[in-house]
Parts: sequence; structure tokens; C-alpha cells
Amino acid sequence: MSHIKLFDSELKIMEIIWEKEPVTAKEVSLIAADTIGWNKNTTYTILKKLIDKKAIRRTEPDFVCTTQINKNEVQKGETRMLIEKLYNGSKKAFFAAFLKDETLTEEELAQLKEMIEKR
Repeated sequence: MSHIKLFDSELKIMEIIWEKEPVTAKEVSLIAADTIGWNKNTTYTILKKLIDKKAIRRTEPDFVCTTQINKNEVQKGETRMLIEKLYNGSKKAFFAAFLKDETLTEEELAQLKEMIEKR
């Protein structure tokens, strides 16, 4: 699957839809107003962009929104782009930078070690 580039504002709306789908545009708008402070027009503009990108599908009646892209795939694509952009594609450099300033518990370290060993 090719990666669809989503902007931060689009990701915020996608998070709402992933959590609540199927969900009406009105419900998305109310949640965005409550959690992000956006007005209806802003939310509807972003929904239109997501439809144009084929990230969500709109069905009638009631402008029901469902996702067309998987959250896990988006997270993987965004992570790949971040590592490529900031660390020249080096996962080792990414992890070194992350771990340098990050305090991890023994449990978190054990979980990371287990994940690496399973590869």
C-alpha cells in the first residue's frame, strides 16, 4: 500500500474517526469542537481533504465517515518518513537519539529487548 501523506490536522480528525467509526460528520465536528476547539467549517474542510485523499469514505444518509486506511499502516509510514527525513534512513541513529535522553523502566527495556529478539 502506498503511503498517504497526512498533515497533523488530518491526523487529529483520523484519530477521532478511527476511535468512533462508523461516525457521522456531525459527530466528528462536535468531538473536534470539544477536544481540539475547532469550528464546524474547519472540521468539514479537513473531512473533504481526507475524502479527496481516499483516507476516508463518506456514505449517506447522514454523511457517515469510515476509514479507508489502517491506523497501523499510517503509523508505520509516518515513522519511516520521520527516520528518513531526520536520521538519513538510519534506524540505529533514530534509536540512539531516542534512547539517549529517554528514561526507560526495566520492564520497558525488557519489552524492547524482546521485540528486537523476535525479529
